[in-house]
Order: sequence, then C-alpha cells, then structure tokens
Amino acid sequence: MPELAGRVADSFEQAVREHEERWLSPLAVRSYESRGRELAEEPCRLRTPFQRDRDRIVHSKAFRRLRHKTQVFVDPEGDHFRTRLTHTLETAGIARGVARALRLNEDLVEAVGLGHDLGHPPFGHAGEEALDELLRERGGRGFRHNEHSLRVVERLERDGRGLNLTGEVRDGILRHTGDEEPGTLEGRIVRIVDRVAYINHDIDDAIRAGLLAPDDLPRDEIAILGETGSRRIDTLVHDLVETSAKAGDIVQGEEIGAAMLALRSFMFERVYLRQDHQPARATIRRIFEHLVDERGEDVERATDYLAGMTDRFALATAAELD
Repeated sequence: MPELAGRVADSFEQAVREHEERWLSPLAVRSYESRGRELAEEPCRLRTPFQRDRDRIVHSKAFRRLRHKTQVFVDPEGDHFRTRLTHTLETAGIARGVARALRLNEDLVEAVGLGHDLGHPPFGHAGEEALDELLRERGGRGFRHNEHSLRVVERLERDGRGLNLTGEVRDGILRHTGDEEPGTLEGRIVRIVDRVAYINHDIDDAIRAGLLAPDDLPRDEIAILGETGSRRIDTLVHDLVETSAKAGDIVQGEEIGAAMLALRSFMFERVYLRQDHQPARATIRRIFEHLVDERGEDVERATDYLAGMTDRFALATAAELD
C-alpha cells in the first residue's frame, strides 16, 4: 500500500544500528561506521553499505566470468570439478559461518569472500605465474591476483568507473593473500578460510582426476583433521572459532594450523607443482605477445584484457592466432 511504502526504509538504518549494538562483538566492524567509499554517494535505505558492496560484486561481469576460470585443472571436462566461482562461493559461505559464530559482521565477510578472486587470470596459478613472468621481463613489478582484484573493483568494472566499494571490503580483497594482514577481523577470516576451502576441495578434485588416492594423503595430518573433506573443514572451522574467541584475533590453534599448512605443502608437492603448466603458460605468452608486440597495445591494457579472460576464451583466442 502506498501509505506504507516508506515505513521500513525510514527505520531500517536505526534498526540495524540497534541490532548490531546488541549482537555484534565489540571487535566487529559496524555497518554504518565504515571507512566509506572513494566517491561519496547517497546511501541505500534498505541495505547496509556492506550489503550494497556484496550486490555490486555479484552483479559484476568479473564475478560472472569466474564460472569459466580454473581452480586447479585447466578447462576440465567433468561437471563436478571446482571452478573459481564455486571456490568463491564456498569460501564466502564458510567465512560467513565463522563470522556469525564470533559475532562479527557477516555482510562484510561475505562481500570480501565474494570479491577476493575477481582479478584471478585464467588457468589458476599457472596463469598468474605466466603473467607475472611476462611483466617482470618487461621491467614491471609483476602480477599478483589480489592486487588485480582490487584494480578490477576500483578501476575496471562499470566501463572504468569501478564499483566504488567501501574501504573495508577493498582492504580485505587486497590483503586476502600476501605479506600484510587485513585491517579488520572480518578480512582476516577470509584470508584463512580461503586456504581452508581450496586445500580441502582441491584434494577432492585431485582424487576425482586420479592424481591422488585417498591412501596417498599424509596420515598424521589426516588423523588430526579428518578422513573426509567435510570433516576436515568442520575441524578447521571449529578450531578457528574457538582459538580466535580466546585470542581476540583471527588465529588457528598451533596443532590444527600446523596440520593444515603441512597438508597445503603436500598438495603443492603432489598436485599443484606436478601439473603440466606449459600449455597454459604458452597460451598466456602467445596472447600477450600478440597484443603488445604485434598490435602495439599498452602493457597495462593487455594485462587487464588477459587477466579478464576465461580459460575457454583464452584457449580459443590462442588457437585463432596459430
């Protein structure tokens, strides 16, 4: 009814503020006390700033392209292998559960989780390494997908206008990997959960692909974390929540954290570094050199274009050049 149209909107912000003061931990970021956006804009009367960030990320072109970007295996034929999109959704879902248990800001965690890999190039780590190598060969500072994810949301989406996200979400996207920790506890959740998700789900995919058998997994770590992927994630999440609650920070327990890192090292040794990355690297190099050396494109523009490609589009583009 028209006479009721503004009643919820009129009280929405105040209701959220009151709820957060009652429910959220003193350590949580409050939705209406964020560092703000690069460009000032009118607030939405039915969504918090972090909810708006989440929606902008989900509706972005870069987010849609994640479904055709590799997680581990290049353009896999099976229907059940993870993609960069499924990894992103799994990370955001697990991270939101951790945030709820710790009474932190779930909307902020979800926005960071959904946006953290927007700048990942095709072919997973192989593509990232190839672009990094190419840029360094030409005197650049290299390529890091977290830095490019920030560039996507700040400069490339919306025809160069960017998504104008809040400072906390941009910080979480940039620092979800690398030497610097995110400035919020919510961002630090995503940083750890990202690893929790990809290590355990990559194990499933490696077994599905025949690269690993269940008995190949390191016994000591499996005894600590669990026999199945779901059990390992459950163990890791419970440890993260309980240890973080005691520490007032986002940290893992010593035994569980060490077991996860050992399992990660095992995956690098047995799966990630044993993949034949040469075809993917050659594809990236062929397209990059065509754009820069043959067509005269600016290196930055060529990098933006290449990083935005899906696996299939990159393979098809390289095939047309041969």
